[in-house]
Amino acid sequence: MAGNRTGSESAQAFYGRWARLYDLLARRTPGISALRARAAAACRLEPGDTVVEMGCGTGANLPYLRERVGPEGTVIGVDFTGPVLERARDLTAEYDNVHVVRGDATRPPVDDADAVLATFVVGMLADPAGAVDDWCDLVGPGGHVVLVNAARSEAWYAPPVNALFRAVTVLSTPPTLKFRYDTEPHRRLDERVAAGHGRLRGRSRAVAHETHALGVVRLTGGEIE
Repeated sequence: MAGNRTGSESAQAFYGRWARLYDLLARRTPGISALRARAAAACRLEPGDTVVEMGCGTGANLPYLRERVGPEGTVIGVDFTGPVLERARDLTAEYDNVHVVRGDATRPPVDDADAVLATFVVGMLADPAGAVDDWCDLVGPGGHVVLVNAARSEAWYAPPVNALFRAVTVLSTPPTLKFRYDTEPHRRLDERVAAGHGRLRGRSRAVAHETHALGVVRLTGGEIE
C-alpha cells in the first residue's frame, strides 16, 4: 500500500505542476474540440440526465456534457489532483449544475448516473478492466460508458506516427526523463487501453467505435447490458 500511495502522490504532484499547460493543450490542440463534442454525443445523453466524467482534468469536457444534459441535468467531474480541479472549478463556475469533486476514478464518489465518460484515463490505471466494470455497474443496464484513449496507430502510415506517440508518452508519464523501464510506457499504455476497451465491449449490447488523429485516438461507446 505504501508504494501505491507514493506513486499516486507522485502522479498528483506531476499533473498538478503542469495543470496550466495541460489545460492549454486540452483546449487548443487542433481537432480536440471536435473530438470532445463526439465523445459527449457518444454518451447518448438526454436533458435532465446525470453524467460523470472520470478523470475530468481541467474540465475541458464538462461544458460539452452540460450542453447535452441541459440546465436541468447534472454533470459531475471527478479527479484526484488538486491544482487541476481548481482550474476545472474556475472554468465551470458559471454553471450551477456542474460539480467538480476530488476523488479516485477507481472508487467513484457517486452511486448513480446515466452515463460515464473517461478520456485518456484507463491507460493510467493499474486495473483498467476492473475500473470499466465498476463504471458499467454504476450506470447499470441501458446506461452508457464512453472511453477515449490514445494508443499506437495500426494504420499503414503508422511507423512515423508511432515514433512520435512513443516520445510523447514517455514525456507525459510521471516521472519523466527516465531512460530504462521494465515495460516501456507506450507498450504498457497499449495493453491497458486494449484491456479497458475490450472489457467495455464485453459488457455492452451495442457498441460504437471510431478512430481519430491518424489512428492514435480510439473512441468506444457502449450501451450496457
